[in-house]
Amino acid sequence: MSDEFTTTVYYDDDADVSTIDDETVAVLGYGSQGHAHALNLHESGVDVIVGLREDSSSRADAEDAGLRVETPDVAAGEADRVVMLVPDTVQPFVYEAIEDELDAGDTLQFAHGFNIHYGQIEPPEDVDVTMVAPKSPGHLVRRTYERGEGTPGLIAVYQDATGNTKEESLAYAKGIGCTRAGVIETTFKEEVETDLFGEQAVLCGGVTEMVRTGFEVLVDAGYSPEMAYFECLNELKLIVDLMYEGGHMGMWDSVSYTAEYGGLTRGEEVIDRDGMEKILEEVQNGEFAREWINENQANRPSYKQYRAAEENHQLEVVGSRLRELFSWGGDAEAQTEEAPADD
Repeated sequence: MSDEFTTTVYYDDDADVSTIDDETVAVLGYGSQGHAHALNLHESGVDVIVGLREDSSSRADAEDAGLRVETPDVAAGEADRVVMLVPDTVQPFVYEAIEDELDAGDTLQFAHGFNIHYGQIEPPEDVDVTMVAPKSPGHLVRRTYERGEGTPGLIAVYQDATGNTKEESLAYAKGIGCTRAGVIETTFKEEVETDLFGEQAVLCGGVTEMVRTGFEVLVDAGYSPEMAYFECLNELKLIVDLMYEGGHMGMWDSVSYTAEYGGLTRGEEVIDRDGMEKILEEVQNGEFAREWINENQANRPSYKQYRAAEENHQLEVVGSRLRELFSWGGDAEAQTEEAPADD
């Protein structure tokens, strides 16, 4: 098996921020990603305007940071590059407000390809459509940039009207610090479908369901909720940290032989591969996208029910009490808090 990358990876030497020196960039949104992109670009010497509603709670924060703030339509009208960093569910409505401000040769840029891939936004053919997507929460994009480091990212070109889209996307990626760590070239289709699948089957859906079910199995068998919490949730961070640092083998090398043998021989019994493949199929054929779009149009009734059930689950009640025992409990929440996402 080859140890070479199967796709191209770009670094600082492959990009030049001066490529977009003559551009004005409108960053629409000042939430998790928006504040990081706007501030990093500004400090990289790029002319940035932040686009926010008149009543946005983030306007004061952006202005206090020394950034110019306008309404999204005004910002887009003055910009050569319009960057959509509001939530996916809001983007089609924001696009309606700014689409008349896009001129031939402008760039419409995203950090996630959902609305382009599933046809919720259909840009004119004479603008560039690109993606620059840090693979990290926004607060880390900002924090690592300030330390002179960076987070890995993705670039993708969906529509290249000018012939300069890739070069300018790399310049933008360098401006927010991603080329310091490495930027992988992908496509809108690949980014969206792998991202949704990963969230649902592993990162957000699979892990939480596994933790919740494991907790329930132990409690239903008569073990204390506190012990079930420690074994099924608290120690998960230790394992994930080991995998993050050294892959699966780094983790296996750090746990006991008993844990390693048990994991290697029993892990596949709790994984439903057919279910995972069904999730991927629903992402690929658009079924999940249609469901989520309809859910938002109906004011998210199912989402609210699922969230309420999660919030009231015994796992959450027990965990809330136990976390108060940890000396780092208060600091941990502050460290993971991000800027608002709904501006």
